[in-house]
Amino acid sequence: MKHKHFHVTKASGNKAAFSVDQLRHSLLKSGADHKQVASIIEKVIKDSYEGIPTKLIYRKAYSLLKGLPHAEASRYKLKNAILELGPTGFPFEQFIGRLLKHMGYETKVDQMVKGQCVIHEVDVVAQKDQEHFMVECKFHNQKGFNCDVKIPLYISARFWDIEKSWKNMEGHEHKIHQAWVATNTRFSDDAISYGLCSGLRLIGWDYPKGSSLKELIDKYGLHPITSLTTLTKFEKQTLLDQDIVLCSELKNGMGLLSKIISSEERIKRIATECHHLCNEISTAV
Repeated sequence: MKHKHFHVTKASGNKAAFSVDQLRHSLLKSGADHKQVASIIEKVIKDSYEGIPTKLIYRKAYSLLKGLPHAEASRYKLKNAILELGPTGFPFEQFIGRLLKHMGYETKVDQMVKGQCVIHEVDVVAQKDQEHFMVECKFHNQKGFNCDVKIPLYISARFWDIEKSWKNMEGHEHKIHQAWVATNTRFSDDAISYGLCSGLRLIGWDYPKGSSLKELIDKYGLHPITSLTTLTKFEKQTLLDQDIVLCSELKNGMGLLSKIISSEERIKRIATECHHLCNEISTAV
């Protein structure tokens, strides 16, 4: 099927040719089948125009997807769900801590770490075997923001002080010490170049290929509770305040919902969406 050609306006303000393949890939990853995806794409393109913002494209696609089972819509809105882990950055730090834990690391969030010169506040400290890492989380609650080179430069300077202290700890003589920077958005080209040159590990929304944030979330099935379409913003924030960050955690603690939601029917709908989302992801991992 031929599609009309037009340009879209990205969150950064830059324009690019509309990619049918990118939209199709995103919809297929949500769990929708090929027939459903083709129907959604046809309707989205029909209502599009030259220079249309990408957020309107995906908002339209998501509204059509909402007519499908809840879990499919939940997976599709993952990027926005991560943005909803604000307005502070702490829920995102907790999320990264959970992600590293599922990767086999022993983690501690929001730690005060003594460097050789001063004490540093570190978002996540992770250890596994001979690996010992400090992880700094840079959260943005709006699309279009990039982490520029100043951020890895700053983290590198802090890590230099911490690493000198860590190397003097008993049993750390032969351990691998490294600093990570994790963000829910993207890194600038200079930031990536500096990270590669300095030995920093950068994890962004779509970087590095194969181990980006969105790919790690899919791999380990760690969708945040903000993915759930059946929860209100207030309910999501209330659960985050109670340290419930992942859908899998809510699935195993549904009793908490009765404390903030009086409708048993709504609780059942939330439980169903949560169950389906967790099950669909676990079978894909």
